[in-house]
Amino acid sequence: MAAPSGGVNCEEFAEFQELLKVMRTIDDRIVHELNTTVPTASFVGKIDASQTCKQLYESLMAAHASRDKVIKNCIAQTSEVVKNLREEREKNLDDLTLLKQLRKEQTKLKWMQSELNVEEVVNDRSWKVFNERCRIHFKPPKNE
Repeated sequence: MAAPSGGVNCEEFAEFQELLKVMRTIDDRIVHELNTTVPTASFVGKIDASQTCKQLYESLMAAHASRDKVIKNCIAQTSEVVKNLREEREKNLDDLTLLKQLRKEQTKLKWMQSELNVEEVVNDRSWKVFNERCRIHFKPPKNE
């Protein structure tokens, strides 16, 4: 599932997380997808498993690239906000509201960075399942 065309709201972490949850649907359903589309040995003649695996491979690649882009974009945006708040904080050390806002943004940045680790786990799990079922039907290009 691709990112919504209207852009991503990186301001609210809850919205960011909800978007990633929706975008991870393909990974959450990969076992079901493979069970319903890749035939067992007894049904091998009725379905083109190599084409099915190729399409699933392309869908996974696109989904993973899209999520990676969204996460890294939000990290970059939030990093910029943190940088600007730090600069303002250095000019005005007595402003407690500014300090509070800086801490909030730093925490959000750490959460977003942790989503990269979650993404790695989700992707690894999906590729493991994909390879178990599709390795005899489809060989991904070597450069990817």
